[in-house]
Amino acid sequence: MRRALLFAFALFAIPAVNAADLQPFSASYTADFKQLPVGGGSATRSLEKNANGSWTLSFKASMMIASLTEVSTLKSEKDTLLPQTYHFERGGLGKSKTVDLVFDWPTKFITGTDRGDAVKIPLNTGILDKSTYQLALQHDVAAGKKSMTYQVVDGDEVDTYDFRVLGTEKVDTKVGSIDAIKVERVRDPTQNKRITVMWFAKDYDYLLVRLQQVETDGKEYNIMLQDGTVNGKAVKGS
Repeated sequence: MRRALLFAFALFAIPAVNAADLQPFSASYTADFKQLPVGGGSATRSLEKNANGSWTLSFKASMMIASLTEVSTLKSEKDTLLPQTYHFERGGLGKSKTVDLVFDWPTKFITGTDRGDAVKIPLNTGILDKSTYQLALQHDVAAGKKSMTYQVVDGDEVDTYDFRVLGTEKVDTKVGSIDAIKVERVRDPTQNKRITVMWFAKDYDYLLVRLQQVETDGKEYNIMLQDGTVNGKAVKGS
């Protein structure tokens, strides 16, 4: 259960972006377990510009004795996101996990390690890591797209992630009621019955304000924005 929450945070605590014009941001989230009488977890996410023009996307989550850290560096060129490095570390769950990847664009290979196993797979334009694909999703939602598909490095292979827009809704957060775009992860129900729905703030560069995830065993998790800033502007609802 703790692992499920941390993965939900890692996959969907998604920041505000525009691939052609990234802006620095920071956001914090709280989590609620419908099946647990105790509190959930918390997470923070930030995007910062580096001196060399690249960006660092950082994420940290914790729940009870579990923790997760995810850091990506990337570049934005001609409206295309180019991952440079990816680091993932999970601890306190009985089975720790560490992933380190380097996206070598001159040689067109992704190299590194996943839980100690060597990784080397071809690198093509459009391939993203498990953090930077979230930026691409934000860009496409902002552009008005209704369905999106991404090629994402997962272990020693590349998986396809599909999403679709469901419409608009108001979301009541800790910073007020926010107009949001509702998006769901598309999965083959014969292969995976997990349900993931997200809400993105229309007036704040499509910052994630809420996530609802229902696991295959019926357990439900809700992640809600606690506070955030986009390019120095505080997120405030009505």
